[in-house]
Amino acid sequence: MKIVLKISIFCLKCKTCVMRTVAKVEGVNEIKVDVEKGTLTVIGDADPVTIVEKLRKIRKAVAIVSVGENTEPEAKHEPKPKPEPEPELNPCRPLPHCCRSCQPVAIGYVSYDDWNLCSIL
Repeated sequence: MKIVLKISIFCLKCKTCVMRTVAKVEGVNEIKVDVEKGTLTVIGDADPVTIVEKLRKIRKAVAIVSVGENTEPEAKHEPKPKPEPEPELNPCRPLPHCCRSCQPVAIGYVSYDDWNLCSIL
């Protein structure tokens, strides 16, 4: 089964968190993330609703685009020779390490009696 989800990924931390969460779901065989399109493709016998619930628990906005049979042929596990890197024909925008939604927020509290600052992370 091939499941395509629309998800917002802003940084590398978001991407790794999404991939770790989906990899823990039972029945997932393969995960593909397309940051440019904002899609997550999951191949396997996993339940799409379970995947969406797990991603919403980590506070990601997710929508199911399509659920269907996997039309790609089964890949043979033959070692592929490494191609030599080409000189920047298709430069893609690298993701930042962390985005605003991943950064912790510090909240300060000021007491008017003793003017001590208490910070909560």
